[in-house]
Amino acid sequence: MPKLKYYYDQESLSYQPVNSSLVSGLSGVVLFLLSSVLFGIFTLFILLNTDALNTPKELLQAREIENFKLQYELLNKKLDKIEEVMVNVADRDNNLYRVYFEASPIPEEQRKMGFGGINRYKELEGYENSKLIVNTTKRLEVLTKQVVVQSRSLEELESLAKSKEDLLGAMPSIQPIHKNDLKRMASGFGYRTDPFTKKRRFHQGMDFTAPRGTPVYASGDGVVGRADNRAAGYGKHVRIDHGFGYVSLYAHLNKYNVKKRQKVKRGDIIGYVGSTGRSVGPHLHYEIFKDGKRVNPLNYYSANLTAEEFDVMLNLANQENQSMD
Repeated sequence: MPKLKYYYDQESLSYQPVNSSLVSGLSGVVLFLLSSVLFGIFTLFILLNTDALNTPKELLQAREIENFKLQYELLNKKLDKIEEVMVNVADRDNNLYRVYFEASPIPEEQRKMGFGGINRYKELEGYENSKLIVNTTKRLEVLTKQVVVQSRSLEELESLAKSKEDLLGAMPSIQPIHKNDLKRMASGFGYRTDPFTKKRRFHQGMDFTAPRGTPVYASGDGVVGRADNRAAGYGKHVRIDHGFGYVSLYAHLNKYNVKKRQKVKRGDIIGYVGSTGRSVGPHLHYEIFKDGKRVNPLNYYSANLTAEEFDVMLNLANQENQSMD
């Protein structure tokens, strides 16, 4: 028999049986089931967001993912420092090294070009940490490009430095007679009085008076182009081809110390002072050609004269006196 339930009725002051219906019974059951389902869903949600239901393999993968994230974060911090270094290197490259070697600076867009257009990172998208991975990959590729451009720039600068070194060695930049051997600088470049005709004419070089047999030195590295007496007026003379458009000429020599096609270095003895050819006394007539045109040798004495000595020579060279040839 079903168990009866009673309640106390205050009006009749007696216990009355509780009338239960099928509907109320079903509603109770439904309410209980609904509550159970909601509780189950809530519990499952909590469990799914914890490690309680993860398998050992899933736990291992989760730890590996966290480790990868940490490594990417550390890598990005290192990239910050590397990018600072590359900015500094690029700045020195453009504003110091390339300026010194007279090379055009490399534009910033050229250092980082080649990363526009199509999406290069599509295969890295759609994952939980895609933003971190894509950003790191972009930074690495930009740095790689910068390193390649900088490497090519350094190769170019190395070549320019070698050319600059060769140019500095070849340029006729010393006085062809040692200052201790000079009597005086007799005549400079420009209009002077011809010692034979006594007329004013353009003197194509500089005359240095010195005792006969005084050593004459090559003023720059080069190759002897001529060592003969077949040029009118010059007597025994030597011509050195220095490259880069420079040629130096040493005239009125007493004798040679080199021969044609011989390689010489700056400071090598190439001959000795004399008075051969069109000359009024022992001296060296010295000329410099640049790209086939005679230029003032005074503009190239940079290696063996002090500022005071250069000033003295400048004053003497500017005097419109009589030449020696």
